[in-house]
Amino acid sequence: MSTSYVRRIAAPLFAGSLAFGILATPAEAAPVAWTAAWGASPQLPSTGFTPNWSQEGFSHQSVRQVVRVTKGGNLARIRLSNAYGTSPLRITGAAIARTTQGAAVAQGSVRHLTFNGERSGWIPAHGELRSDTAELSLKRLESVTVTLYFAGTTGPATFHSQGWADTYRAEGDHRADTNGTAYTSTSQSWYYLSGIEVGDAERRRPAGKARNQTEDTGEGDGIAVFGDSITDGFGSTPNTDRRYSDALAERTGRPVVNQGIGGNLVLNDSAWFGERATARFRRDVLDQPGISTVVILEGVNDIGFSEAAEGPNPPATYKPAPVVSSRELIAGYRTLIGAAHDKGLEVVGATLLPLKGSDHWGPHAARVSNEVNDWIRHAGEFDAYVAFDRALADPSDPDRLDNAYAYAYKDALHPNDAGYRVMANEVAQVLGK
Repeated sequence: MSTSYVRRIAAPLFAGSLAFGILATPAEAAPVAWTAAWGASPQLPSTGFTPNWSQEGFSHQSVRQVVRVTKGGNLARIRLSNAYGTSPLRITGAAIARTTQGAAVAQGSVRHLTFNGERSGWIPAHGELRSDTAELSLKRLESVTVTLYFAGTTGPATFHSQGWADTYRAEGDHRADTNGTAYTSTSQSWYYLSGIEVGDAERRRPAGKARNQTEDTGEGDGIAVFGDSITDGFGSTPNTDRRYSDALAERTGRPVVNQGIGGNLVLNDSAWFGERATARFRRDVLDQPGISTVVILEGVNDIGFSEAAEGPNPPATYKPAPVVSSRELIAGYRTLIGAAHDKGLEVVGATLLPLKGSDHWGPHAARVSNEVNDWIRHAGEFDAYVAFDRALADPSDPDRLDNAYAYAYKDALHPNDAGYRVMANEVAQVLGK
């Protein structure tokens, strides 16, 4: 186990369960307590890091997506996003099932989902849609398969670029297939699917309420990890659930929702890397049920894109790339902290990882990253902090990522599977797990 470099700034501010939304009165049966058990932040259709289907969309096709839930229960529902669609999206049908291997699902586990009582549904442009409740018993850390069928043509698809897991596509309607043989195309992005929420049938609807009229209590001890490609899991081994969010769920036993976007910026929107953190925070964190804590690790792209833009062959995706000061970045953090506190969340700040040797490194990035990390450690504005910069540093060069934890030496920015485990252990310790 690595040496711990975590420090709690203050005692936990929020003991016990947090409740958001409408609670049942004592005379009523308790409503379902929904918890976000998996999530992915929606992005504008774009080329991405790896080939994907976002710009072409889907037509008369089924899309099968495999994810791992971080909480168990016997009720489930999905959350679909058309955040970047310019017209309403028709979901012809959807199903959820327990995963066996690849695109195959367990016999007898397929549940056809409904939307407001119907097997098909519409998502308005720029909107989202939750399915009705499905009865499906799921274990914590179990893989779940969601299948969407589009009989019509979708146009460009709202998606999440870096899934680090195979998504499968088939021609025609194969929602109910269990063997998965029709799914002959793959990509490593997620499409329209932005969340899976799990509930407990023992805490169902109040007496006299229909199945899909339950209120969401939002109670829970869930954790949202919010950030850029390091949070998203860049460099982790695909199809093995080895992001730091996965390791954190394993380590703490708490539900963890990953809301990282590769390349994301705190202060500026990007055509490739999503809306700025301060704009997407409500959708991706505050609107998630059952979340009590958010861990924020973001800012390296704000200070590093301008360094990369000075290189001999700057990537076209590294735009915008203004020179950002520590004062500006700290103002962005304060916006996130204030919004989280208004919602009653505990906020853990994470120091920026060492980045020397990466294309994000240079005199400006070196100075600003040190200033930002010093502020996170000493200002006392986060409820707690975790010092990733120290935990993952090369012992002989604290500005460089330890090669034992580095995804690739020439990358010098992203951790490998071992580095992500260290990050999870450090966060777990500051949370008292």
